[in-house]
Amino acid sequence: MLSVEETIQGTETAQIPQQRGESLLETAVRYAEERHWDVFPGTWLDAVDGLQRCSCEEAACEAPGAHPARPDWATQATGSATVARRMWQKQPNASILLPTGRTFDAISVPETAGFLALARMERMELTLGPVILTPERRMHFFVLPGTSVKVPDLVRKLGWSPASLNLVALGEGAYVAAPPTRFGSRGAVQWACRPTPANRWLPDAEELISPLAYACGRDR
Repeated sequence: MLSVEETIQGTETAQIPQQRGESLLETAVRYAEERHWDVFPGTWLDAVDGLQRCSCEEAACEAPGAHPARPDWATQATGSATVARRMWQKQPNASILLPTGRTFDAISVPETAGFLALARMERMELTLGPVILTPERRMHFFVLPGTSVKVPDLVRKLGWSPASLNLVALGEGAYVAAPPTRFGSRGAVQWACRPTPANRWLPDAEELISPLAYACGRDR
């Protein structure tokens, strides 16, 4: 397996967009076309008096330029590259959001716990799916759908109370922001472990929950 440093640098080449240099439109189309992920456009950033403001116009927006633009976003999400292209042509600066609970769920942990878990998973020679690193200092580990239902019991079996760990399972009704979406001035979403042909098949929650729970316990 790649070392943590190599994984984060994303040295493995794939037909998924690079972190920089490709438009949001082409990136969204590739996610739908090559990874078969549902995608939908979110809010975007506007320059107002020299500052980056969210298109929702909320001065205290918690995720500027990186949240759904409409309440019916779940019905808007599409796995069609043609439809995705059409949506981003209407607003090329829209963030790229991926609904969970469909082709994947995500286990979200603090960044510090995520890096600790990555190192532990390397030693265990576990096969990872894609992993997102957000400017909010969290990491989202992609796993098979259905994980959000199983995680509380899996955590309890390991001897932890789910409420005691900063570990959240994102399933149906939730979403993640995908690279290269930007969170205002905080920076862009990145791949800590980018999508490649080798990780097209996602791991089950049972494979990752032990190192993730252990890392979150250490991070408390």
